[in-house]
Amino acid sequence: MGTVFSFSSPFGPLRLVEGEAGLTQLLFPGQAPPEGAAPGGSPLLRRAALELEEYFSGRRKTFTVPMQPAGTPFQQLVWAALRIIPYGRTVSYRDIAAQIGKPAAVRAVGQANGRNPLPILIPCHRVIAADGSLGGYAFGLEVKRKLLALEGISLP
Repeated sequence: MGTVFSFSSPFGPLRLVEGEAGLTQLLFPGQAPPEGAAPGGSPLLRRAALELEEYFSGRRKTFTVPMQPAGTPFQQLVWAALRIIPYGRTVSYRDIAAQIGKPAAVRAVGQANGRNPLPILIPCHRVIAADGSLGGYAFGLEVKRKLLALEGISLP
């Protein structure tokens, strides 16, 4: 379950989902909230929306809201590594695999990236292919390109 809060963004209306101990999802247009989620505007949801609005306007580089993404232990390991990628920097899927001590798991890192339930907040957009190309992004390469450009990164 959870509580869902909608707000405007440069990518259309986004929705945040709150669980018992923090944010569980950030939903892009077209993504359905969890079944049984009720609309609401808790202090946490409003703070998260404000932090995202500040990020989109270039005034915020890190997020402070508590997050509680649901995933496998491997996904949690990858997402923890993503959270420490600095604003305005990129790393490769290979770099993340090496960082988590699983250098052969490059594809699995990519899959964990694609299943990140808190995109932007957990900055999977900062992960690119080893050759410097964008790689993939669950919400399309144009969204990834715009997020990177917002942080001062220009890639082909």
